[in-house]
Amino acid sequence: MADPRPPRPRLDPGHLAGPARGPPTPALRPGGCPVTSRSDRSTRRLTTAQALVAFLARQYTERDGRRQRLIDATWGIFGHGNVAGIGQALLETGSRMPYLQGRNEQAMVHAAVGYARQSGRLSAHAVTTSIGPGATNLVTGAALATVNHLPVLLLPGDTFATRPADPVLQQLEVPQAGDVSVNDCLRPVSRYFDRVTRPEALIPAALQAMRTLTDPATAGAVTLALPQDVQAQAYDWPGEFFAERVWHVRRPAPDAYELEQAVRAVRTARRPLIVAGGGVRHSAAEETLAAFAASTRIPVASTQAGKGSLRHDHPADVGGIGHTGTATADELARAADLVIGIGTRYSDFTTASGTLFANPAVRFLNLNITGFDAHKLAALPLVADARTALEALGEALAGRGYRVDPAYETGYTDAKERWEHRVDAALATPAPGARPTQAQVLGLLDALVTEDDILINAAGSLPGDLHKLWRTRSRDQYHVEYGYSCMGYEIPAAIGVQLAAPGRPVWALVGDGTYLMNPTEIVTAVQLDLPIKVVILQNHGYASIGGLSESVGGERLGTAYRLRDAEGGFTGAPLPVDLAANAASLGMRVLRAATVDDLREALAAARDSDRPTCVYVETETPDTVSGPPPAQAWWDVPVAETATRSSAVKAREEYDRHVAARRRHL
Repeated sequence: MADPRPPRPRLDPGHLAGPARGPPTPALRPGGCPVTSRSDRSTRRLTTAQALVAFLARQYTERDGRRQRLIDATWGIFGHGNVAGIGQALLETGSRMPYLQGRNEQAMVHAAVGYARQSGRLSAHAVTTSIGPGATNLVTGAALATVNHLPVLLLPGDTFATRPADPVLQQLEVPQAGDVSVNDCLRPVSRYFDRVTRPEALIPAALQAMRTLTDPATAGAVTLALPQDVQAQAYDWPGEFFAERVWHVRRPAPDAYELEQAVRAVRTARRPLIVAGGGVRHSAAEETLAAFAASTRIPVASTQAGKGSLRHDHPADVGGIGHTGTATADELARAADLVIGIGTRYSDFTTASGTLFANPAVRFLNLNITGFDAHKLAALPLVADARTALEALGEALAGRGYRVDPAYETGYTDAKERWEHRVDAALATPAPGARPTQAQVLGLLDALVTEDDILINAAGSLPGDLHKLWRTRSRDQYHVEYGYSCMGYEIPAAIGVQLAAPGRPVWALVGDGTYLMNPTEIVTAVQLDLPIKVVILQNHGYASIGGLSESVGGERLGTAYRLRDAEGGFTGAPLPVDLAANAASLGMRVLRAATVDDLREALAAARDSDRPTCVYVETETPDTVSGPPPAQAWWDVPVAETATRSSAVKAREEYDRHVAARRRHL
């Protein structure tokens, strides 16, 4: 049947991603500082907002000889705090700074984060909002960006710097501090924060913002709070402020002493284990890690951010580690005498809340671009770029003929094969007419996708299943945001990823709880005609927290989407809510799947679709036999120390048993 939609103009993704563009790269001073022309003594009279947008349009990054735009587009929702400033400036700038329209300020940051991660942190987006709720809605997205070390530039409007009327609309008054606004909420979640209270103050603030965004050790959210009167104020700007700048993204080499210490630690270890974190991906060190593992035969486990550092079929890949990890990786971790962390910050999910690395003789060697993370767990630090450090360490070990004992390699290879059989059982689909479990949905996807597909997830029970079960086929296929584990991240992030990776199938996997948190950017996907694929898994509540609640004596209170019962609880019939109809009302093509056969056809149709498409499926609760393997390591969620209900008393006994196994690595 013919498509009834009228033809719609497409946003040109080539302007937002792809090959390097622009004039030849200017020379760089030693240390990576950009060189700009100092002969331009002219001035340009512009508003502060116009000057900022013009400046951003001339910023580039360069790494390994590849150059691209630093701020490739600006997301914005306009109110009285930015419409006459940044809004007007974007209008005047036109295609030199593409504008993207969002529906929710937090979601715009998520989209920018998705774009930055898919772009390898070398290109980012800006986000502008009004003052008041528009600004405070940025806080969650900013925290997510900073926790995950992903660059995004936040440009919230602010109250009047000149205070002609006080208070103004949406101003928060703080009796003991006249210079505080709601934007100060962004200070602790920003890597750099400045309030530009005079036009000329923009010059150092903008340069510091670019430095922070492009430094691999400091990347995260950057906030420039812009009072609405200052945005519209004109100033004679020096012409050299608008000269093209190329920010070299450095690859620091390891210190010779630290490298020698690292070599000695590896050579004396009998059961070494690599923990690959997000820093492997940020450094584009996947091929180097694959070569290092092939040469040394050291097994490689991965955090959520690091999954995909090795393809699942690499002999040394042993899967996810920690609370959501594989039995293979976690058993290796318990026995390891040397843990080599590469670009990881060792969250409690990775360390099983301090209980995983159980060998009394275990030591740590951390390759990390930040000294803060490199020294964690009393490790030997190797402070350097992940790829550069791996190259140096691999060369030094190869020169001394290092390789793990063949018996160790055989042991983990056999364990990996046994785990793969458990994965096969969990992903296997039931009879064609049956309703699938969540893991079986992943099994159908596993049979469909190629290395081109990108899967996005962030919260609920899906991250655990994905970390244990998903078989990554490419370095960027697995996109699970678990540093902040933010419900509502997936759909806007899929938009950002699709902008950065045009032509590739991008899947946002969401449970019903996550979907209800933030479905509004479906409208943005429709507006931009981006063919993202949203898979809604309907299980009528918060499955992950429901299971956790039961395990800690909470008896699943407040975790099911049910009508009230006669006693006032929420144990009645499932809510009569139709999320598929909701997605359709926002403009998506919706495919409903009731059975395994329906789902197989719907997923294939969604993958081939050239418009935003939703696949909706109600999932079956798995039994303990056919479901995914349970957690292979502990996670610390404190249990009530005193209670009258037997469920909590029993949970506390189990909690005390696990706590006794915790250790500090000093």
